[in-house]
Amino acid sequence: MQGFVLHTQRVKDEDLIVFILSKKAIFKTYRFYGLRHSSILTGYKIDFALEENSRFLPRLKDVLHIGFYWLFQREKMLIWQDFIRLLYKHLNGVESIDNFYFELLNECVKKFDKQNPKRIIIDAYVRILEHEGRLHKKFTCFVCDEKITQNIVLVRAFLPAHYECIQSYGFNKDKLKEFYESKNSSVFDDDEINELYALIKEGL
Repeated sequence: MQGFVLHTQRVKDEDLIVFILSKKAIFKTYRFYGLRHSSILTGYKIDFALEENSRFLPRLKDVLHIGFYWLFQREKMLIWQDFIRLLYKHLNGVESIDNFYFELLNECVKKFDKQNPKRIIIDAYVRILEHEGRLHKKFTCFVCDEKITQNIVLVRAFLPAHYECIQSYGFNKDKLKEFYESKNSSVFDDDEINELYALIKEGL
């Protein structure tokens, strides 16, 4: 079985609680003597087995790390881990899940080697919003409930607003519309990418 490590939590001196996103579930597992084995870090993709325990969490065993070409590129790894932490907070408490999230992460790790990581995360973020039915394509201001005809201010989860209602960075409406349809952030310049990425870091 394969999955992405969403979160690890130290227990006692050496044991770990490890949350893993697989194709169909998020597993909360227990790993004994964590410090005596190879490292398991947030964002890692692993092959693993579970040993069921009727009185406690399933035991994580036979862990094999599936490496990425860019794994030791510090900046990319930090951006990746930030996104995984964001996803963990968003999915916290969920057990059964469809394979959308696993496949999305699979696509992202393949692109990280050659593409701008912030743009990859932005594209993934908008796909999550659409998948969950939370992508606001009609550009109605969430503050005053009126349509937006000029530049659009976005807040957390890309909620749209008028500049007059939320005085912040304004995005071109046509660019946003194209981005929401294509799920490709190439339409934005670097300044716009930095603004969108800053919004993403606020949460899903």
